[in-house]
Amino acid sequence: MTIRTLFANLKRSTAWSWRSLSSRASPVNSVTKPSTTKDDDLGTSIFRLKFPRRSATAVIQNWVDSGHKASVSELRFISRTLLKSKRYKHAFEILTWMEKQNSLLMSAADHAIRMELIIKVHSLTEAEEYFTCIPNSTSQKAACIPLLHGFVKERAVDKAEAFMIKLSGLGLIVSCHPCNEMMKLYMATSQYNKALLVIQEMKRNKIPRNVLSYNLWMNACAEISGVTSVEMVYKEMLNDINVEVGWSSLSTLANVYIKGGLINKALLVLKSAEKKLTTCNRLGYFFLMTLYTSLNNKNGVFRLWEASKAVGGRITCANYMCVISCLVKVGDLEEAKIIFMEWEANCLNYDIRVSNILLGAYMRNGLTKEAESLHLHTLERGGCPNYKTWEILMEGWVKSRNMNEAIDAMKKGFAMLRHCHWRPSEDILLAIAEYFEKNGNFEDANQFIRAVHHLGLASLPLYKSLLRMHVTAQKPAFDILEMMEKDKIVMDENTSSIV
Repeated sequence: MTIRTLFANLKRSTAWSWRSLSSRASPVNSVTKPSTTKDDDLGTSIFRLKFPRRSATAVIQNWVDSGHKASVSELRFISRTLLKSKRYKHAFEILTWMEKQNSLLMSAADHAIRMELIIKVHSLTEAEEYFTCIPNSTSQKAACIPLLHGFVKERAVDKAEAFMIKLSGLGLIVSCHPCNEMMKLYMATSQYNKALLVIQEMKRNKIPRNVLSYNLWMNACAEISGVTSVEMVYKEMLNDINVEVGWSSLSTLANVYIKGGLINKALLVLKSAEKKLTTCNRLGYFFLMTLYTSLNNKNGVFRLWEASKAVGGRITCANYMCVISCLVKVGDLEEAKIIFMEWEANCLNYDIRVSNILLGAYMRNGLTKEAESLHLHTLERGGCPNYKTWEILMEGWVKSRNMNEAIDAMKKGFAMLRHCHWRPSEDILLAIAEYFEKNGNFEDANQFIRAVHHLGLASLPLYKSLLRMHVTAQKPAFDILEMMEKDKIVMDENTSSIV
């Protein structure tokens, strides 16, 4: 497959996507009835609506108009099931229909979920407007948390602060949850002093703190004044009869010690954290595992991995990815391979992300043959390479100067760019451009730069390489200069001299 073919395919892909969108266009408010049978219940009829443009509202109304009843409990169950399945629009439509019925009373939890769905389906602005329409303080108190969480996610500090003032005026800040959201926002925006001010306000207003409050407080202190202040917060937490210190708080303290270079203290705290783990879930095991990894403590990683197997339920791909990544980071590729093979023997679906971790480790360590062998093995097992697979192979082959293989991987990676946000590094692109220039591959270089330009990845060094090839070949470069102008590339003195 030549670079010219790649570029042609990219253009066809773009044209295809526009044609597909046009041919599939249909009225947004389509209320075409889904096919139903007389044995269908309301839930079955709604769950059958696979496409968001179909209307759950129409299904409910048809159901009621046909003489059936739609109870609050049934509608709540359906909407929450849809929410778990990420079918936000249909879940939102159900709660909206419920709210419009005078005979159905919305609970505080209903208002909170509807607030969450407004943010997902529409916008934060509409969610703010909805908050003002909520009829009672109990429902407002429940709905304020998802709205604040929306502000945190968007890093909307000014809006969040204004909203907190509003909540304070309404007397709705009576628990730690709104305060925790604000601290999360301040930590995310590096406003650590403001996080401490939230704690002061909580103390002043006698708002009880929970585990998350103390964890955020410790992290803020670590950023501002270091280990001593964090230890003081931890002691205050120990004396708080309303809070039970668990593995998460101990891991927060251990992380502070690790960053401060206090390795022995960190190890002691991690040992204490291990004793707090239970067989209820695996989260804590893998969180502590990553901290042992940062200490290059392979024994800690192994110990927690084995202990995590006592937790009931299936070990997930994410769990395997975590332990393999930890072992790669501590330099034990052999053990990482053994656990990878264990995952392969038990996996139901071949997740290429798991093998990518080991593939990347092989390439970074110059084990090209092992990487190539693993890649072929995953293909034989039915693994479907993703953009990360091709990026790893491309970078590894460029590093080992296997340029033909690198270019082939680049083409396959480029073919996936319309499905993801990955972009190859400029160093890799430049290495490929220099290879074309060194070998005089004029046509391939031309098609390469056009593909790169089309994807918005072009840079001055890439154009400069191609301009030098035009000079050598004594060919005009008007089209290249036109692309540079479109990409708003400013020529330096050296480029001007080439032109």
